[in-house]
Amino acid sequence: MSHHLDTPLAGEHGQRFIDDLYVFPGTAGTVLVMNVNSDVTGAHSEPGFDPATSYEFTVLDDLTFRCSFGPPDASGTQPVRLDDGGTLAVQGRTGEPATGDGVRLWAGRTDDPFYIDLSLLAAVNSAVRDGTAADLSKWRPDAASNSFAGTTVDSIVIEISHERLRPGTRLGVWCATREGDLQVNRAGHPMMWPIFWPDDVHFTNPANARHPSQDRAADGAWLAGKVAAVVAAGGTSDDPAGYGRAVAEELLPDVLPYTVGTPATYGVTTRNGRPLADNAPEAMLSLVTNTAVPSGLTPTVAEAQRSPDFPYVVPHP
Repeated sequence: MSHHLDTPLAGEHGQRFIDDLYVFPGTAGTVLVMNVNSDVTGAHSEPGFDPATSYEFTVLDDLTFRCSFGPPDASGTQPVRLDDGGTLAVQGRTGEPATGDGVRLWAGRTDDPFYIDLSLLAAVNSAVRDGTAADLSKWRPDAASNSFAGTTVDSIVIEISHERLRPGTRLGVWCATREGDLQVNRAGHPMMWPIFWPDDVHFTNPANARHPSQDRAADGAWLAGKVAAVVAAGGTSDDPAGYGRAVAEELLPDVLPYTVGTPATYGVTTRNGRPLADNAPEAMLSLVTNTAVPSGLTPTVAEAQRSPDFPYVVPHP
């Protein structure tokens, strides 16, 4: 749930907007997962991946993996290729694992591993929008339910061997969808759009089209001010302005930090990649409000939506 209908092009095609990005160690290397085309609203605009769109993972300034798809055949499967810096690395078909030079690839429809009760998100949304304390007086964690239960997404999974990305290498990972030279949508940290830009109904947010290196200059002061207002109203910091700046420095540029070969975790105090199981919404809501925001959900609610083995996501029947 990193993005939902963020730009005009994303609004036209669910295939182009990004729901989540995950980065974690796998059994054979570093795993990157991009989820797009959620049916959380009940509408699934088009099945499969858009042949006119490229799906990109940038892991270092000079290393981008680009995934592209051909039209579906009569069975609905699509040819897929993964390019590494313009050179073919892997090719295959959706729904089937493929292996290339130090890279494994899988793409297809999966059960969404993301979990949150959206009523909790709404309480923090209004606080960030209005500069007020988050009103959790009516929130009952023991009654929480996963709003994403039973939903599906299209997933792209690549696993890069330790020969290609050596242990100890510090990554800054982000992903994007692109039509030709136009960047349509991008994602890094989880929950950025739902928390800070939930009402972007006209899909005009310029952050989608820019490079993360521009984030602090463009949105740093604005984001810091939003966080400062929430914690000042809630009385959760003696230095709201300083806390707001610290959060902005942590979240911008909007890329996921990860050190290759180390355990991944996405929590309030430590953000090193993002595993499929971690309760990233709880961590982000607590970070923004500077107080514990219990989601009432644990990783067990989506346990059936992830696997210990490649491709780590669970294909939808």
